[in-house]
This record gives sequence, structure tokens and C-alpha cells, in this order.
Amino acid sequence: MRIHHHRETGKHKRFADKAKQILHGALPEFLKHGYARTSMDKVAKSAGVSKQTLYSYYSDKDGLFTALIEDMAIEKFQLVWSQPLEGEPKKALTELAYRMLDNVCDRDHLNFVRLITAESEQRPDLSQLFLSKIAKPAIQILTAYFQDCPYLDFADSEAIARIFIGSLFHHMLTEEIFHGKEVIPLEKERLVNNLVTLVLNTGQTSN
Repeated sequence: MRIHHHRETGKHKRFADKAKQILHGALPEFLKHGYARTSMDKVAKSAGVSKQTLYSYYSDKDGLFTALIEDMAIEKFQLVWSQPLEGEPKKALTELAYRMLDNVCDRDHLNFVRLITAESEQRPDLSQLFLSKIAKPAIQILTAYFQDCPYLDFADSEAIARIFIGSLFHHMLTEEIFHGKEVIPLEKERLVNNLVTLVLNTGQTSN
């Protein structure tokens, strides 16, 4: 029974590794050619697998792209939220803000956000999936922290959580995706310091 378990574990690992290999090969193809012009042939070649292997993991391009969105979202979410949100609010929120800004601004992720944005008119379900995997759970975690933190008292914790996360996303959007560094530059430190101060002043208690 134990040998069977090891065999099954090894099989699952090989399956996961191959799926990851395919996704890593698919990403540059989608970024280079866009959704419409990316073919499964190109993905198979980029990933170093046969078309038969590719189709055994992902039955069509839509399923592959959906899996890529989920993989990218989960990876970024884990990078930002792997550390528990706890302790003194100023330190916790400052560290969270820097993790968010530092981990979502790599070139591949920004280009992927551009791609999802470009496809959102025809495929709103894809952008909704991306938001459901990143923004929604992030708002839920931060809302829970605000509600449980004895140093803060908000009339609407969810709204404050959305403002906090939305401000950081807006910074990424304007500075990186819209190339606003030369038009409306704002230093990361200045944004984080003022955003955290604003939140703390809004929710300060007598504790």
C-alpha cells in the first residue's frame, strides 16, 4: 500500500511538473502574439512538448489561457500574502504595501495584465477570473485584519480595504502600464507612507 502511495505521489508530481512546463512555454507566446494570434502549435513548440501531450493537458486554447490566468494569479497572491497579516498596524500595512508593489511589477506580470485588459471587452469572464483570484481574496483578508485589529475601528472595513488595495493597484496602473513615470511620477515611498498614514488616521482608536 505504501509503495502504491509513493507511485501515485510521483505520478501526480510528474503531471504537475509537465503542466507547469506547458504554462511556462505558453506565457511568452501569449505575451508576444496576443490571445487571438497564439496557436496551440506555437505553444507546444515553445513548451518543448508534442501537440498530443499539450492536448492531453489542455483541450483547447481557451482552457490553456484560463489555466495560465489562474497560475499567474495564484503565484502572485502567494508571494504577497504568504506572510500573515498581523501585529501593529503601521508595520503590517507598510510591509504589505511594499510586498504588493514589489511583486506585481515584474515585466511578465505587467504584460499579462495588459493582455487580459485587451481581451476584457470580448472576454469579460477572463478579467473577472483574474480579479476573483487576486483582488477578491486580498480584500477579504485585509478586511478581516481591520475588523480584528484592536488598534483600528472603521465604520466600513471592507471599503477601507478596497481603498488601500485599489490605491496600490492604481499606482501600478499609472506608473507601469500607462508609463506615467514621466508624466505624473510618484515615489513608491511617498505613496506608501501617506497611504498608511491616511488609513491609520481614519481608523485610530483610543486603545
